[in-house]
Amino acid sequence: MRRIVVIDAPSNLGLRPPAEGTVPGCYKLAGALREQRIVQRLGAYEGGVVVPPRYDRGGWREGDGVFNAEAIATYTRRLADRVEQHVRRGDFPVVLGGDCSIQLGASLALRRIGRYGLAVVDGSADFRHPGNSDRIGAAGGEELALATGRGQADLTDLEGLRPYIRDEDVRVFGIRDYDDERAELTALKIPNATVGEIREWGAADLAAAVAASLEAPVTEGFWVHLDADVLDPSVMPAVDSPDPGGLLPDELAPLLRTLVRSERCVGFNLTIYDPDLDPDGSCAALLADLLQTAFTDA
Repeated sequence: MRRIVVIDAPSNLGLRPPAEGTVPGCYKLAGALREQRIVQRLGAYEGGVVVPPRYDRGGWREGDGVFNAEAIATYTRRLADRVEQHVRRGDFPVVLGGDCSIQLGASLALRRIGRYGLAVVDGSADFRHPGNSDRIGAAGGEELALATGRGQADLTDLEGLRPYIRDEDVRVFGIRDYDDERAELTALKIPNATVGEIREWGAADLAAAVAASLEAPVTEGFWVHLDADVLDPSVMPAVDSPDPGGLLPDELAPLLRTLVRSERCVGFNLTIYDPDLDPDGSCAALLADLLQTAFTDA
């Protein structure tokens, strides 16, 4: 595998506060994975930290659009600068979030370079947008819609590059079998697979077929986005919206390994795990084990 470079992207700008006067704890994700010696376990190089703006929703109210939008736009450009330089250099960035809005940084970086695909491994599609919801606000639940050009221009059209990812270049894995967003994905011909379908078809076989479809010459490669809430809450309760019916570690491992080991995969990010909800660190240890299994032969 190419040189792995670990980059911290500790932004929580895209999530609603868990309680009044608090901030989402997923900005601690990278620190918790580093405590698990993830850089050493991956045999990775140090990529540093892209420091986010302060979390401050100000006087935001429902109906105002995406909160923290200006800060997210600023951060997206900064993170894109870092990711872009590593992808152009031939490195393999492993970006430790943060909430799911950090995916916009990778998507913008890849759009600057050319046409790339996106493999989303997530418990929900994060496809909320003005065309299907009147509760727009948290970019962490809207990043796939934003990346594909749906939503306010100050986030969807940075540098005049809308959309960052084309619908036909997206693949979605791990959404719950009852996910309401699935019907829209299917209508848009965005390939998707629920937890039940992954179990039916086999995680490794399905991932291999999807990776092959993303390896088509029309794209220059693809990125993998992993949201920790794709895992079932019985093993991964430390997320902001634990939803039953998720994958188990031995189901996620072959899926993830097959995707990131593709020669056309150019990078990866991990999001949403919240160390504040993991007092004994067991969830961090599980995620570190999964990444090591995916990226190394150990």
